[in-house]
Amino acid sequence: MAVLGTVTLSFVPAPYVIETPGPVYNTLGTAAGADGKDVPLITVEGATTYPTEGELSMLTVWASGSPGDSPTWLDVVSGWFRPEVAVVPMESMYPTGTSRNDSVKAGQVQMDTSKQEAIAAALSQLDIPFASKIQVAEATPGYPAAKLLQQDDIIESADGIPVGDVSALRALIKKAGIGHSIDLVITRGTETLTVAAPIVASQQDNTTPVIGILTGGIYDFPFTVDIQINDVGGPSAGMMFALGIIDTLTPGSLTGGENIAGTGEIVASGEVGTIGGIVQKAYGARDSGATWMLVPKGNCDDLADHAPAGLRIVAVSTLAEAYAAVTAIGTATGADSLPTCPTP
Repeated sequence: MAVLGTVTLSFVPAPYVIETPGPVYNTLGTAAGADGKDVPLITVEGATTYPTEGELSMLTVWASGSPGDSPTWLDVVSGWFRPEVAVVPMESMYPTGTSRNDSVKAGQVQMDTSKQEAIAAALSQLDIPFASKIQVAEATPGYPAAKLLQQDDIIESADGIPVGDVSALRALIKKAGIGHSIDLVITRGTETLTVAAPIVASQQDNTTPVIGILTGGIYDFPFTVDIQINDVGGPSAGMMFALGIIDTLTPGSLTGGENIAGTGEIVASGEVGTIGGIVQKAYGARDSGATWMLVPKGNCDDLADHAPAGLRIVAVSTLAEAYAAVTAIGTATGADSLPTCPTP
């Protein structure tokens, strides 16, 4: 009976998603483009660029399992005993009514937004001026804003305060708080409208105040920065994109030839936000040969007692802190005093 039970377990689907370390991409290097040929991840046209060396690598997570394609219980049980694997409930990644295609689409919107925010953050760090506006990329089904806002709406102000970037809008939403509403002045085509958007808790963590939209910046940059990466979604590469852009636009090697990996969502103002899959990304960094890893300060608790040995993990809250950390590592000046997350 034990043998029969094991065989049965091998085929029974489980309502979980299994996360493992995914591919690692050097933002200073190349990756396969849409045609399969290697192309630079970061290309700049219209501005002076400089040679780079070393690695500033973005990290990814591979997620196995989705509605209609669940892993087996044997896969799940096996994952529970592997330190680099996370087994998470299906509903935490796919709320009711969400399909894999919906998730992929949302991830691509987040990646496209992340690229633009990374460019904006890098140029802000370098004191290069540009103009910006906030555009609605998607009004998420299931949230009140889905009935009020539409794709391509431009958000001009919130509660009477002009907003030109995502971080400013988030701050005003947070200030108003869950259970309240925020008055948005929007431009829709040729019309100017005012809507009162209710603020609710995010379905992802039940604590973050949101109105239920995915936004993107409309930026008028003084030159062209193109970031090419295929088959990767989500916002967590933003900080490393920004560092790669800075290294490309400034003389000398920011890394000093070191192999530095990292992860973190970023907005135009340079704030670095927490991300998911941090443990899996830490193992991916170590396995890629990185000796340093930059992580959002808010993710340090997630790494406690779970990070792989042999990796120096530096905690940052802003792009300025990340830039200072890479500079310290690259010049071997002050690297030992960088703020770190506890590791085994």
